Amino acid sequence: MDFINKLKKITSDVLLKKEELYVYAYDTSQNPDKLILPLAVVFPKNTEEVSKIAKLCNEYKISIVPRAQGTNHCGGTRPVENCIIMHFSKMNKIINIDSENLIAIVEPNVVIGNLNKELDKLNLFFPPDPSNLAVSTVAGAVSLCAGGPRTFKYGNTKDYVINLEVVLADGTIIETSKNIAKNVSGYNLTSLFVGSEGTLGIITKATLKLIPKPQTRLLTMCYFDSLIDATKCVNNVINSGFIPSTLDLIDKFTIQTIEKFNPCGLLVDKEAMLLIELDGFEACVKYELEILKKILEKSGASAIIQAKNDIENENIWRARRSAFSALSQLKPNVITEDIVVPKSKIVDFVIKTQELAKKYSIITAIMGHAGDGNIHPNFALDLENIEEKENFKKLKDELFSYAISIGAAPSGEHGIGTQKQKYLSLALDKNSHELMKKIKHLLDTNNILNTGKSL
Repeated sequence: MDFINKLKKITSDVLLKKEELYVYAYDTSQNPDKLILPLAVVFPKNTEEVSKIAKLCNEYKISIVPRAQGTNHCGGTRPVENCIIMHFSKMNKIINIDSENLIAIVEPNVVIGNLNKELDKLNLFFPPDPSNLAVSTVAGAVSLCAGGPRTFKYGNTKDYVINLEVVLADGTIIETSKNIAKNVSGYNLTSLFVGSEGTLGIITKATLKLIPKPQTRLLTMCYFDSLIDATKCVNNVINSGFIPSTLDLIDKFTIQTIEKFNPCGLLVDKEAMLLIELDGFEACVKYELEILKKILEKSGASAIIQAKNDIENENIWRARRSAFSALSQLKPNVITEDIVVPKSKIVDFVIKTQELAKKYSIITAIMGHAGDGNIHPNFALDLENIEEKENFKKLKDELFSYAISIGAAPSGEHGIGTQKQKYLSLALDKNSHELMKKIKHLLDTNNILNTGKSL
């Protein structure tokens, strides 16, 4: 094939064997009814190679699916017909950490957990905190505008992206801004590419904003005998006048499942738990902790347990991040959803989710970043069971329809991919949706960039 021969002239790192291509036919989303293999998997080593590959693909109208660790929950990194996978594992360098200007310049496959280990040595901090930060990459976080538990206080990825190097569909290389803290010279192109799921351009370099690392972190586990009391407590904390760095909600079933497979001393008889972390200067955190305890007591917390040190802090967060894998011990498949509801509607949404789970007999574990209303219902099921698969489809349609009716967004950090497209048109203003399509066509006339994803 002429295309493949030209591709191999650009880079020698090309996979073509069928058994090799199978590895890249999956991500963490629900398996498609039809498995599609890419034409090839390529591993560019630098921006120039990415540019040449994009130009070649645009000429031959071959789709490009950018991919790093493949942890996407919505099918955003799955192959489509007539595509190549562009894998960034060889572009994983931290190019520069500038502590004076509080920026880091990194390649796309830098893992966020590894970046923060390097920043920790300089007493610096990159706040976005995806639950799988041990494998989540910068380009993935930027492409999905990832958040995590710390979003309530610190914001999500878009608040920490200063500048991007991007390769467009025709191979053109652009910088979206400058490596400076403030810049309103022209349109905000950086924000255009953040959250675009690889459909507008291919990120090859990112300049990230850093902040000083908080002096102290204190994690409090607050248990409740009622899930509704726990969700109401969220608003009580929010209205208290200070902002915790995390305010996460976990229901009883999730607590029990985590403790069963990753024991760390959680109280499995409680209906719900809030994980509330305070950070900042030590004196301020201690003062805020006293206020927090009073709020929790007034809100009906039946047990309040303070993590004793940083090691215990990390053990608890590690257990929280293990929820997805713990649920996979119950059923062959786990599907995690990502819905952002108004904080005033968290109780209603949680109740509705539980009702639908009972109606369709689907195992459901509810958790989420309650501080910003980003709720993650996780569903454990067997997709080989036809009845269970159909029941889940009905549950999902009803859940998203309800969520949108109360002013929710169908994604806060996982993206749309292929799994949520049917809900996107319901959630967006019609004129805005059409404008997005025009922007896509302008930047990617031949529709080669992550074809069939998002819009």
